[in-house]
Amino acid sequence: QVQLVESLGGLVQPGGSLRLSCAVSGTTSSPYAMAWYRQAPGKQRELVARMLSGGRTNYADSVRGRFTISRDNANTMVYLQMNSLNPEDTAVYYCNVDQDSFSYWGQGTQVTVSS
Repeated sequence: QVQLVESLGGLVQPGGSLRLSCAVSGTTSSPYAMAWYRQAPGKQRELVARMLSGGRTNYADSVRGRFTISRDNANTMVYLQMNSLNPEDTAVYYCNVDQDSFSYWGQGTQVTVSS
């Protein structure tokens, strides 16, 4: 059974940085994709950053140049480095793994950007 457990988010001042991590367990093969999504209050969940198995990445326009997705070589951890945070980045952030036609989700972690 695939399980994803995100690290705690937190409160960050505008302009600050935060690194999220997600521990992935139970995978039987290399995931097709590992990603981070977010959902702000009253809005739909949106893709933030995604990394395919070959290493190709794509980012939402709103975070490109500020956020970086990465993973360890064993595909047991996926990270999201967030820099130059602004209040519009406030949301619940979710880790996501796609494998064998299934999509798995973490429980979500709150990130609040506020002074």
